[in-house]
Amino acid sequence: MTEDQSDVILEVRNLVVEFSSEDGPLRAVDGVSFAVRRGEIVGLVGESGAGKTLTSEAMLRLVRCPPGRISGEVRFRGQNLLALDEPALAGIRGKEIAMIFQNPGASLNPVFRVGDQLLEAMRLHLREPARSLRERVGEILGRVGIPSAATRARDYPHQFSGGMAQRVMIGIGISCVPSLLIADEPTTALDVTIQAQVLALLRSLARELGVAVLLVSHDLGIISQMCHRVLVMYAGRIVEEADVATIFRAPAHPYTRGLIDCLPRMDGSARLGTIAGVMPGLRSLPSGCPFHPRCPLAEPRCAEEAPKLRSAGDHHSAACLLVGT
Repeated sequence: MTEDQSDVILEVRNLVVEFSSEDGPLRAVDGVSFAVRRGEIVGLVGESGAGKTLTSEAMLRLVRCPPGRISGEVRFRGQNLLALDEPALAGIRGKEIAMIFQNPGASLNPVFRVGDQLLEAMRLHLREPARSLRERVGEILGRVGIPSAATRARDYPHQFSGGMAQRVMIGIGISCVPSLLIADEPTTALDVTIQAQVLALLRSLARELGVAVLLVSHDLGIISQMCHRVLVMYAGRIVEEADVATIFRAPAHPYTRGLIDCLPRMDGSARLGTIAGVMPGLRSLPSGCPFHPRCPLAEPRCAEEAPKLRSAGDHHSAACLLVGT
């Protein structure tokens, strides 16, 4: 958590997501807590299966319950989203908090023109004349970098490339000028050039509109370019939190170090690091520290005691028994 709470727009406290099964409840998100401030870009990073997407979906109660069960607190502007009734929450989703999903092909309706889909998002939340909203459709599509925006608004999703479809999704996300934008792997399956354009677009929109951004990604390269602070997630838990410079300069958790060692280096070294093993499944979570079976520094106590986040420096915390010893 940050020391200055005056500009905190989102505060997640002990978020837990469980799924019922024949073997009992399976905990996919385990006590996640963090905060996001106005105008801040926070990265949520980890391997596939770490619980990143589920965490972001649970914050907006997009997890099907049952079989899922969500507990804890998700406080947005002082309101606990998990305690709101559905009509009240519907007034916040899309308007105050918008989410950009990682697959625009699955998120855009193939039988409606993209302009109509953007218009529908605004009609739900903005009390403005229909003509005024229609004029804004072209403005928004132009803002997210779609050429001939007024003409392209009449096209269908299949007529857009992956990068352009993702721009449409960003346009829908910012159409009501939200206070918080959740971007879940927004550059998945895009080539490097389009990826850079989409990231630059997100950065400029956040800067111009003052929007807080939670950027969900498995790509530390993207995180290093985009974020002010980083949350590292493993097996449903936050295992490290720090500003982006500290994460890359002095990572405290062995998992974070392993992720960084896997990045290509600029010193000419051809050998990339690896992390032994794979992310544990929900039915096979180890005792103690969930990373200990893969950790090169593990001690016997790591298999017995589950570490909590502890201070690793100024505004830096890590969930590792070896921190501070």
